[in-house]
Amino acid sequence: MRDKLVRFFPIYVFLIILTNSVCYAQDPGFSQFYANPLYLNPAFAGTAKCPRVIMNYRNQWPGIDNSFITYSASYDQHFDAINGGLGVLILNDRTGEGVLNTTNASVMYSYQLEVNRKFSIKFGVQGTYLQRSVNTENLRFGDMIDPRRGFVYQTNEQVIDESTSYFDASAGILGFSEKFYFGLAVHHLAEPEESFLGRPSPLYRKYTAHVGAVLPFGIRAEDMSWSPNILFQQQGDFQHINIGVYANKGPLVLGLWHRIGDSFIGLVGVETDQFKFGYSYDITTSRLSNKAAGSHEISMRINLPCPPRKVKFKTISCPSF
Repeated sequence: MRDKLVRFFPIYVFLIILTNSVCYAQDPGFSQFYANPLYLNPAFAGTAKCPRVIMNYRNQWPGIDNSFITYSASYDQHFDAINGGLGVLILNDRTGEGVLNTTNASVMYSYQLEVNRKFSIKFGVQGTYLQRSVNTENLRFGDMIDPRRGFVYQTNEQVIDESTSYFDASAGILGFSEKFYFGLAVHHLAEPEESFLGRPSPLYRKYTAHVGAVLPFGIRAEDMSWSPNILFQQQGDFQHINIGVYANKGPLVLGLWHRIGDSFIGLVGVETDQFKFGYSYDITTSRLSNKAAGSHEISMRINLPCPPRKVKFKTISCPSF
């Protein structure tokens, strides 16, 4: 039975969309949380010392016909003239071998407030244009199957090709000192409607809370550090508690996270002043563990040359992955 579920997973995705009177959408998630900072919290816009370009790729459950594939790319930079940062984020998510596609483009602004010499706060806002589409042209149905030759017939099912688009808004806040940081973000403030086939489909607000520290470690503390972290996310009835730790030794970064009740996440990365590359693998611990084949994620960051700075600028000390 499970083999059949895996084989016909895209069909089940479509049937859920088609038959439910109300569907509740959920955002794609990344396991390298801080490797995609603008996606995690809009207040991260402009928090780096220099302008940066970030690219991310995630293949979730490749054992189930590459069911969830997500790409993102972002650019952000701090500007002294506005005492804050500007950022742009593009994301594409493919579900069920392309049955359901989501593409969004976001712009964000963050304002930095220096509370005192040791503590600063950043407030971020984000506007997003989002487009979702469903296309059943490549789905395989039961009436296409010949018992001996497999999928050889044309289906009598109606091919559906429909799309919807809307604007969205999000906001976030960051607080940080030299070693500690915390943040809170709320995405989809207005809970926009993204319906298909006349079925209501509200996009629930997503709440994210994260807290952590970067602490010296070892005899040569300037060359080694460790970073404990807790991250909580909730969207509708779905929620995750993530507990993780990073260890840095020179350019090498190792990380281990536990998404409670779902997976363990192992990470290895290399980071220099100009470049960062990371790879992580999710070891699934849920009932899908035998067929999902985990999840793969790759991140890359390029730091661009810094413009001359007229005022002193505090950067947040937090993990890069």
